[in-house]
Amino acid sequence: WDTAGQERFRTITSSYYRGAHGIIIVYDVTDMESFNNVKQWLNEIDRYANDSVCKLLVGNKCDLVDQKVVDTETAKAFADSLGIPFLETSAKEGSNVEQAFLTMAAEIKKKMGNQHASDNKGSTVQMKGQPIQEKSNCCS
Repeated sequence: WDTAGQERFRTITSSYYRGAHGIIIVYDVTDMESFNNVKQWLNEIDRYANDSVCKLLVGNKCDLVDQKVVDTETAKAFADSLGIPFLETSAKEGSNVEQAFLTMAAEIKKKMGNQHASDNKGSTVQMKGQPIQEKSNCCS
């Protein structure tokens, strides 16, 4: 779901989180308020999403170098402190957009692979055949 960070969507987004395997949090590198709102979105995610949901922090509009107000290192340090991947994109130029989705897909695959591996430990099923009884010949 793309709510474009609009405040009016805050009240309806809780239903979007249910069943999500991955959430990409995007902020505008030319807008400090947008970056500051990331913390609120992360609180929403922590409140409504599954504990194992994968998160990715993305700074968009990296093509607007002269207007950039959110330092890459600041955002990277923030993402690192949360243990989530980070990258910058330019949707306008298509720079790193595909990489953002590939990164998210890899994170989901890794997490789901680990969950399935741990879920399957010690859960082997042994199948035993039933003994075949000889047919009784009632008419012979």
